[in-house]
Amino acid sequence: MRLIRGLHNVKSSDRGCVATIGNFDGVHLGHAQVITAVKQRAEALGLPSLAITFEPTPIEYFAPDKAPARLTRLAEKLHLLEAQQIDRTLILRFNQFLATQPAEEFVKQLLVEQLGVKHLYVGDDFCFGHQRKGNFALLQQMGEALGFAVESLPTFEIDAERVSSTRIRGALLAGDFNQAEKCLGRDYRITGRVGHGDKRGRQIGFPTMNIQLGRLHPSVRGVFAVRIDGLEQGPQNGVANVGNRPTVEGDDRFTLEVHALDFNANTYGQRVSVHFMQRIRDEKKFESFEALTTQIQKDVETARDFFKQAQQ
Repeated sequence: MRLIRGLHNVKSSDRGCVATIGNFDGVHLGHAQVITAVKQRAEALGLPSLAITFEPTPIEYFAPDKAPARLTRLAEKLHLLEAQQIDRTLILRFNQFLATQPAEEFVKQLLVEQLGVKHLYVGDDFCFGHQRKGNFALLQQMGEALGFAVESLPTFEIDAERVSSTRIRGALLAGDFNQAEKCLGRDYRITGRVGHGDKRGRQIGFPTMNIQLGRLHPSVRGVFAVRIDGLEQGPQNGVANVGNRPTVEGDDRFTLEVHALDFNANTYGQRVSVHFMQRIRDEKKFESFEALTTQIQKDVETARDFFKQAQQ
């Protein structure tokens, strides 16, 4: 997959493509349906396929306090798009220029002049441009005049309900990982690099891997039974805490701390994927580290029981 970071990196050789536009948060089965259609049309026309996405997302730009938690950070989203075998992905930095650009100019300058889009797939509720004045009808009208086709696809449903990032977030918050997995086409995971923490877990007998979340506001919060993939030592079962560690710091920074069961090795710098298998409990503030340690012991036993039953 060719990754194009920003308009300034669009080359003349990038003109002529079949494209789709979206946030693609989670790259779920609904997104996969659209990407499959894009690839099939691109192959029929002898053109490359292209996904256009934004960083940050428009809602994160306009209303960061109201923006929903991301299912995937940017690096993971790009990895998932590549796994869909899309030829190219263009990341547009959503800034004041894009926020104030008239919809007609977005179509003329980007889609037509720079990218030479021949066929475009978007949702029938897709809105774009200054004050969201651009819509599917405008795209169809301009497509007829400027020489590109516009198409939407039927809503992709599972169990008679639309598959969407919002639905998946709801399932994760409810601890319904089976529902999330059905919509994602895979189990829910957070991927990141193991960094250095304050080593308090090691002091109380539960060493943890601290996964750097960066700007990611995770879609889950609490304590979970997890599987850890990507370690040099092979897959491991474990317990993870996602939250802001109220007993220790009580601030707003989210962390992902993972304790691997029956495992203790240097993992600093390794890139791992933490797969969420079962919700154990909510995160809470404890009166003392002794009380926290006692609860962690219970969490570990709960996780052991879960994995033991899963093997039966």
